[in-house]
Amino acid sequence: MSSEVDQKNSGFFTKSRLVVKKVLAKPQHEGEGAIVRRSIGRMELKSLDPFLMLDEFSVSPPAGFPDHPHRETEFGFNGFQGAFSHQDFAGHKGTIKTGDVQWMTAGKGIIHSEMPAGEGTQRGLQLWINLSSKDKMIEPRYQEIKCEEIKRAEKDGVEVRIIAGESMGVRSPVYTRTPTMYLDFTLKPGAQLHQTIPESWNAFVYVIEGEGIFGSLNSSPTTAHHTLVLGSGDGLSVWNKSGNPLRFVLIGGQPLNEPVVQYGPFVMNTQAEIEQTFEDYRFCKNGFEKAKYWKSQTLG
Repeated sequence: MSSEVDQKNSGFFTKSRLVVKKVLAKPQHEGEGAIVRRSIGRMELKSLDPFLMLDEFSVSPPAGFPDHPHRETEFGFNGFQGAFSHQDFAGHKGTIKTGDVQWMTAGKGIIHSEMPAGEGTQRGLQLWINLSSKDKMIEPRYQEIKCEEIKRAEKDGVEVRIIAGESMGVRSPVYTRTPTMYLDFTLKPGAQLHQTIPESWNAFVYVIEGEGIFGSLNSSPTTAHHTLVLGSGDGLSVWNKSGNPLRFVLIGGQPLNEPVVQYGPFVMNTQAEIEQTFEDYRFCKNGFEKAKYWKSQTLG
């Protein structure tokens, strides 16, 4: 009954997506002295195909994420506050500042570091996205988008940064191996949003600041640090009935429907592939050749 009422209220979708699961991202230790709030990737929500992990990080020097390997995964790194320096064994290095975005494809293998580049607390989101079996052993790739280069749109009290995908007729230039939408919304008090989502995709919301009503006008408001898994449908409605701005990300992706075997930073399809990855890493081969001599350096 509630979905019928919501449909009359929005009139935008054949079937509105409702919240089917709510997970609070609780603080935990990662890296060296870093604190993250993990929602996807914890016991309550192990994964949401094609998504493997979502961390909201809050890091102050000297804590951080020193040299560590990856194979297979694609990462979206969205900086909220401060700056992070990153570098890898292929010679790539740079600094992600407030509002910047980095999209990294680890592919067949990478070793990199991510460390605070300034004083005080550095904040942001990191998303891990699975790659299909045909893409798991591709060459690593980076895409970096400065804050001023990110596509934006604004209408009726709703502002969106289009990191991947499309909103309000504006499309991001970011290429994702696994088809993905990543939209960073801010709603002013009293504003409402009606965003289409491909019906076949899985999707979720992560609330960054404020509180909002998601999916159904009958729903209780959801506050910061919660992940909301969305049910089936072709779009999401959101209302900000509070007196403060509401900021959240809406993320969706095409499911891969493939088996997932994960061990720490390595994600493959079978246990045998994971064992092969450990051997490749240990003996610096099949994508990890440069690991034998490389160590990150402090960036100036």
